[in-house]
Amino acid sequence: MTTDLKTWYAVDIVADPNAGEAIEFALNELECLGIEIDSLRKKKGEPQMVTGFFAELPGAVEIAEAIEDSLRIHGLDSSVIESFETRVVEETDWLAEWKKHWKPTEIGKFIIAPPWENVTETDKIVIKIEPNMAFGTGTHDTTKLCLKAIGEVYEPGQSVLDVGTGTGILAIAAAKLGAKTLFACDTDEDSVKIARENAVLNNVDWIEFADGPLREDAPVYDFVFANLTVDVIVPILKLLLAKTGSLLLLSGILAEQQPIITAALQESQISNFKFDTSGEWISVIVEKSS
Repeated sequence: MTTDLKTWYAVDIVADPNAGEAIEFALNELECLGIEIDSLRKKKGEPQMVTGFFAELPGAVEIAEAIEDSLRIHGLDSSVIESFETRVVEETDWLAEWKKHWKPTEIGKFIIAPPWENVTETDKIVIKIEPNMAFGTGTHDTTKLCLKAIGEVYEPGQSVLDVGTGTGILAIAAAKLGAKTLFACDTDEDSVKIARENAVLNNVDWIEFADGPLREDAPVYDFVFANLTVDVIVPILKLLLAKTGSLLLLSGILAEQQPIITAALQESQISNFKFDTSGEWISVIVEKSS
């Protein structure tokens, strides 16, 4: 008797610990299924291994380019990378082991949890997210910043536009806070598919999702979310502002890029905005005057 086992793949990257954030970003851009960081029993400054797990292994050139681009964005030199290797991982038990390490994460009014965790006896709003793309599971600083801001300033009934929805976590958060009209889009077709699945998982399958960029003829929404990157935000900032009726939330911006987004907002005659910080990342809440 034989059992068909799924084959998984791992990319192991050994690097300076200061490069951990950049490597995670690169692995997320490659759409890994999960990330592990081997930081146990490491001395301060000692290299650590960051591992990304994949259903299909990216090519060596694709991996190298993603790492190089992320290091550049984070202002790091390629010398911080000691090595990267790929290997095959038997299903025996990668999924089971990984599930042991991903536990519910509390962020402001929310608890982000995997579907297999039964979260009870809490006054927090529980959002269940399949861990298909680690960047959107609530563990990344940019997602935390956005969820924190949404929990603090969103008012029930406000219409919402989520640009670059990813796994749909921000749209789902707004839906659970009382949004009645909610449109979410992403240029990545696979992300939109995952977002729809997560919406069903959270009983908010009425959210309207679409794959593609924000359209010029889109209506105006009370609250607009854009958790992207600064090189994507700046070229569409005027369009985002035009579609914002009251509040615009921007994130995916490194702290060192604050002058860039500040200049872009000021160029658009925007002066009422506020920054928040988590780790190396910032978010911006823009309040438009009525």
